[in-house]
Amino acid sequence: MSCNYADGLSPYENKGILGLPERFDSAETVEKKCAELVDWMLAARGRIVIHTGAGISTSAGIPDFRGPKGVWTLEQKGKKPTINVSFDEAKPTKTHMALRALVEGGFVRYIVSQNIDGLHLKSGLSRHYLAELHGNMFVEQCNKCKRQFVRVKAAETVGQKPCGGMCRSGENGKVRACRGGLLLDNVLDWEADLPERDLDMAFLHSSLADVNISMGTTLQIIPSGNLPLKNKKFGGKLIVCNLQPTKHDKKADLIISTYVDDVLEKVCKRLGIEIPVYDATEDPTKVSTAENSDWTIPAAAIKKLEKEYSDKLKNLKMQRKLLNIKSVAKKEEVVANKKSKHEI
Repeated sequence: MSCNYADGLSPYENKGILGLPERFDSAETVEKKCAELVDWMLAARGRIVIHTGAGISTSAGIPDFRGPKGVWTLEQKGKKPTINVSFDEAKPTKTHMALRALVEGGFVRYIVSQNIDGLHLKSGLSRHYLAELHGNMFVEQCNKCKRQFVRVKAAETVGQKPCGGMCRSGENGKVRACRGGLLLDNVLDWEADLPERDLDMAFLHSSLADVNISMGTTLQIIPSGNLPLKNKKFGGKLIVCNLQPTKHDKKADLIISTYVDDVLEKVCKRLGIEIPVYDATEDPTKVSTAENSDWTIPAAAIKKLEKEYSDKLKNLKMQRKLLNIKSVAKKEEVVANKKSKHEI
C-alpha cells in the first residue's frame, strides 16, 4: 500500500509543497483543450512522450502524495488516507490502459514514470516504451549483473534491500547465468541515484519529443520533474494535465485541469483509439514465465537513441549558425545602405 511504501522510506523533511487546492476547468473548456491537444498530437506524428505521476493511479485506489488527501499532506495532520488498496490488488486505470493503446497505435513514442506501483507493467505495456525513474514494487534487480526481473508479488522492502533470493539470469537460456548475485528490491529511497539506463532513456526521449505531456504530477521532484522541459530547446511543446498547479505551469503551452482518465477518454475517442480493458493474462505479475520475467533495458536501445539525439543537436546548431549568418548579413546590409545614403 502507498502508506506502507511511504513508511518504509527514510525520514526526509523536504517533501515539497503539499495540499495545494485542486482546480477544475469547465466541461466546455475541457472539450476545447482536448481538441487542441489532439491537433498537436496528430501534428507530432508519434513524437510524443508522456510523463506520469501518482495522480494517474488515484482512481485505482492508490492515494497520491501531495494532493489534498495525499499521504504526505495528511501525514502533516497526523492522519492517513481512508482509501488505500494494496499494490498486489490494484489494477491499471483507464489512463494506464489508454496509454498502452496510444503507444501500440503509434501516437505515443515513450512513457516516463515516477510511479513505483507497477500499474504500467500490469497494463501489459512493453518495457521498450517505459522508463521507471523511481523504481517498481514488482521488479527486483541483481546486485552483480544489474539485470531486472518481474516479481509476482510486490516487494516488502524499500531502498534496494535483499528481497528475493539469488539472481535469475540464465533461466531462459539466452543470458549467461549470474553466479552469486543477490536480488534487491527496485524502489528508490530519498536521494538515491536514479537508475542510469532509465534516466538516460527518459532524458533522450524527452529531448527528442515534439510534445511532452505531463499527467498527474506537480513536477516538484528533480530531475524527474524537469524532464518535460528538455524539448523546449528544440522548439517542442509542453502540455500539463493535473488538478493542482505544477512547478512548470508558466512554461506550459497548454494546461488541462481535470481528471486524467477523462482527458485520455476524450483524446482516444477523437483519435479513434479503443481503450482496452485490463486483462490478467497480459499482466506479467499474474502470468510469470522465464520468457516474460526479464525487465532489463538493453544497452543497445540507449546507443541507438543517443545517435538520434546527436543528429538532432547537430541540426539545431547548424540552424542557429545559419540564422546567425543571416542576421550578420542583414546588419551589414543595413550599414551599407546607411553609408550609401550618407555619401549621396
